[in-house]
Order: sequence, then structure tokens, then C-alpha cells
Amino acid sequence: MRNLSFADAINEAIRLEMARDPRVLVTGEDVSGGATIPGFERADAWGGVFGVTRGLVAEFGRDRVIDTPISESAYIGAAIGAAARGFRTVTELQFLDFMGVCLDQIINQAAKLHYARGGDSPGIPIVIRAMIGAGSRAGSTQSQSHYSSVAHFPGLKVVAPATPADAKGLMIAAIRDRDPVFFLENKALYETKGPVPDGDDPVPIGLARVAREGRDVTVVTIARMLQVAEKAAAELAERGIEAEIVDVRTIAPLDLTTILESVGRTGRLVVVDEDTPRCSVASDIVALVSGRAFDRLTAAPRMVTAPHTPVPFAPVLEDAYIPGPDDVVRAVLETVGQEVRA
Repeated sequence: MRNLSFADAINEAIRLEMARDPRVLVTGEDVSGGATIPGFERADAWGGVFGVTRGLVAEFGRDRVIDTPISESAYIGAAIGAAARGFRTVTELQFLDFMGVCLDQIINQAAKLHYARGGDSPGIPIVIRAMIGAGSRAGSTQSQSHYSSVAHFPGLKVVAPATPADAKGLMIAAIRDRDPVFFLENKALYETKGPVPDGDDPVPIGLARVAREGRDVTVVTIARMLQVAEKAAAELAERGIEAEIVDVRTIAPLDLTTILESVGRTGRLVVVDEDTPRCSVASDIVALVSGRAFDRLTAAPRMVTAPHTPVPFAPVLEDAYIPGPDDVVRAVLETVGQEVRA
């Protein structure tokens, strides 16, 4: 067990899988380019927009770490084609906001090819890495968290780790999976550190984790919102309220069983989601729990989300846009029926 950053944990997972399986390829913009930037060795590269894959080209060469043109439709399509021929491609879409440029390749090819072949194929083993999350002053077109848009389509798996350990384990699982997997990385998590197991054991896709046990309310979180909820839970504990936190880890498939079991223990539900509220994962979870465990609820479920607006560019507005611990505390207090302090 070592302390690694979120970014380094992803890098280690990809490195381990490339060493284990020669079919694993890495593609994307600047994943093997940038060698002429001052301070870089010519054998190394920038490692993608946030340097997450830095060092891989020096170890595995440019035949397996492949730079692409600035054309998402071209390189996502090429990665899908490679996956259909037996390779396992890990391709960096950069920001999830850019998925519209290659949406046909994703939802009409990657998601449906195995189904269209009647299941008579080895699958389409492609991992599409994409960055999500506001707070980095990147503007409204590079800061969204609309993972609900990809979770909507059958045939796609969608994971969103919140800790370095899960980032490593879920990346290993995603690369080994036979289906297309969206691997979503919140930019605000890249420098966060935590204990990461040695070895190459995968974290199962489709299994949520109870990150904190509690008796009074279930708080369901997605990606970075785990850290927000943990801060809120510490404040709530000072008020005598014990929040149970469920980190979904995987958005599609969703581990509804773990969520329902937690709600069965607490009788209350608050979902914390950085996405906008309409047609979101948060609203989906609330609907599913209300429909399947209505008799176990002692209060109306609540959502804590970003407002239904584009991500603002002004720093003060962007900071206000992101759900924070105070928002979670307020929602929990309203759910348990306590007065909200100003």
C-alpha cells in the first residue's frame, strides 16, 4: 500500500495493463507528442492534456502510445475499429464536453456493435477517458459533468471514481472489460492523494461502496462529491446526525441494491451530484428509490446539484455553482426535520 495521487494511480493502472497485455494501446491528443517542449526528454511526451499518461511512451514506444490529430470523430472512430479487431484501446477524449463531436461513433457504433452482431463477437473493449468537473476556470465548454448523457445509452458502461484507490482499480477493470467504458476523471481530484493497493487487482464495475456508515440519512455521491459529503458529514456529526455515505463509483450499471439497503437502514435520502438537475443521475436515483422503497422513506428525498445553468466563467460564480458542504448540510437538516442555522 502506497500513497499516490489520483493521476498517478490512473497512470499506474494503465502501465500495469500495458505490460500485462500487448493488445492494450493508448491513443489521444499529445499522449506521445510534446517531446519538443523545453524540459522534456525527447523520448517522453506531454502525456495528454493533464499529463496523466506521461512516461508511457518512453516505456512502450510510439507504436502503442499513439498521437492523434485534433479530430475526436477520427480518433474515437479509429479506436473503436481497433477494439473491434481485438485491441484494447484506452483513448483520451480530453473533456466530456467534446463528446458531441464524436457522438455517432460512440452511441451508434461502440455501444451497439456487439448487440448488432448478436453477441457473436469478443466485444468492443475500448476505454474512453474524459475529464469532468468545474472549478478550474476552464469555461462553460470544458467544465461540465453531464455523465447522465452517456449513461442514458444502452451498451455503454460509465465509471466515475472518487479516490486514488478506486481510480486504479476501476481503470484496471475497465481495460479488461469487453464492453465500451467511459472512465470519467474529475479534474479537481488529480492532485488528491490516498492509499493505493499494490498489484493489479480490479475494482468491480457496478459495485458501489459505503464510504461512511451512519444511521440517520443516506447521502449518495458521485465522483468529487464524495469529498464534499465527507466534510458535510463531519459537521453533521457535531449536531448529532450520523450520515451514511454511499459512493456509487459506477454510474452505469448503477448499484441500486447497495443504495436501497442503505436507505432501508436510514429511511432518508440525499443525492449529491455536480451535474445540472434536469434528467440527471441524481434525479434518476431519487426516482428509483422512491419507486422501489417508498414505504421505507420517512421523508421526501432531496437532491443537491449544480443549478440548471451553464458553468460560469467568473471565479466567484463558478465557486458558487459547485455544490459544497454547506449545501449538503442544509439538505440533510431539512430532510431530518432540524432547523437550519443561518
